[in-house]
Amino acid sequence: MTDLVVRTLDESSDHLFDTMPDPLAFAEKHRRTRYRADWRRIAVREGRTVARAAWWGRPEDTEPLLINWFDVAEGEEDAGAELLRTAPWHPDEMDLDLPAGWRDEPLLRAAVDTRTTAARKGGYAPLVERFLYRWTPERGLPERPGRLVFGGEPDDSIFLDLLRRIHSETLDAHALRAIAEGGVEQAAQEELDIFHWMPSPREWWQIARTPGGEPVGIHIPARNPSGPCVGFIGVVPEHRGHGYAFDLLAECTHFLTGHGAEFIAAATDQGNLPMAAHFTRAGYPVVRERVNLWAERG
Repeated sequence: MTDLVVRTLDESSDHLFDTMPDPLAFAEKHRRTRYRADWRRIAVREGRTVARAAWWGRPEDTEPLLINWFDVAEGEEDAGAELLRTAPWHPDEMDLDLPAGWRDEPLLRAAVDTRTTAARKGGYAPLVERFLYRWTPERGLPERPGRLVFGGEPDDSIFLDLLRRIHSETLDAHALRAIAEGGVEQAAQEELDIFHWMPSPREWWQIARTPGGEPVGIHIPARNPSGPCVGFIGVVPEHRGHGYAFDLLAECTHFLTGHGAEFIAAATDQGNLPMAAHFTRAGYPVVRERVNLWAERG
């Protein structure tokens, strides 16, 4: 096999990124995503692009936050791994947003297997698979059950305490990873940091309480760099089993549409069957499925 040439692109060579087939429709997924040319890399063998990856960050970020585009030609898994290993940036996460139902299509499944094999060789291990949702007005607004009272809270410490309680018993793979690494405190703090990272107003954050004032959970109507989204839904353990997560989701949807949202993105781990059922009930169809991989350190 001839030598592999790996290169980081620039403004003059950025067009070379588009010289590979796109069986997983990443171009459609990322048609509104803004990438820096010098945060994109390709691997070339015999004049043919056999692997490519794009690292993403906000305009103000000095380092990429994650990898969210990774393509590898069949049989070129080692080239894909080399592309990742030799990069100057090694963010914690890689997100591959795939067509819904990809496991049922042999060609798509083979394409995903090629990419995840290369990612493993390049230092990224699968963490979790997630459903990606997109609510639009034609789906109709979910009915508010009316069982809870919602309101803002300016004190971050109140939210942090509720996040500790929520993550003390959780199905969320990212929270479980953080707990394994640094305990519930780390998981709660990482979640709070994400809330602050999102550009939507801090005053949007809401706590759900019973009519008697007892905290039940929190919901975070938000905007990420791609638009309106359900930032977080969480119910404290002692109030689970009553379907309150649906109440929070319904309220979050109404809140965002009340602030002009024409669509709402959301996601949940595929193993979180109760939350997936709430999204279906609330009119959120699955539009893609995400394979989330996490960097192996050490």
